[in-house]
Amino acid sequence: MAKDRRIGVAMDFSRGSNLALKWAIDNLIDKGDTLFFIHVKLSQGDESRDLLWSATGSPLIPFEELRDPDVVQNYEINLDAELLGMLATASSQKKVKVIAKIYWGDARDKICDAVAELNLDSLVMGSRGLGTIQRTFLGSVTNYVMVHATCPVTIFKDPSSHGF
Repeated sequence: MAKDRRIGVAMDFSRGSNLALKWAIDNLIDKGDTLFFIHVKLSQGDESRDLLWSATGSPLIPFEELRDPDVVQNYEINLDAELLGMLATASSQKKVKVIAKIYWGDARDKICDAVAELNLDSLVMGSRGLGTIQRTFLGSVTNYVMVHATCPVTIFKDPSSHGF
C-alpha cells in the first residue's frame, strides 16, 4: 500500500460521520498517512471570520492545537471525548499526522474545494441515510460530492439508519 497518502474525512459531528471516521481509522489509514478532519460550518452573515476565510477556509490546525479548548472555542466546533479519542488513536497508534481544516459555506461545494485544495488521495464521509423523497427535496451532500470530487470517495452509511 502506498504511504504518505492524504486521506480526508468530512465531519458534521453526526453519528454517521463519527462512524465514517472510525471506519477510516480502522480500515484505511496507515503509518505515514495524513488524516484531514474536514468540517464545514454554515456562513452566519458577515462575521469577520466568515469574510476572512470564506474562500480558503481556516488555516490548517494540527491535532495538538485541536486538543486545546481555546482553539476549539475559537472555531466554535464541538469535539466530544469520543471523537478526540479516535483522533488521538490515529495519531499515536497508527502514526499518522492529524490535521483539521474548517470551511464556511455550502457543504457540497466546500468539501469538493477541500479535496482539490488539500490534494486528497481519498475522501471518506458518512451518509445521513435519507430516503429517495428526502434526497429529492433536501438534496444530498454525499451524492453531490461523490459526483464532483476529484478523488475516490467512500460513503459510510450508518447501519442503524434505514433511509425510509
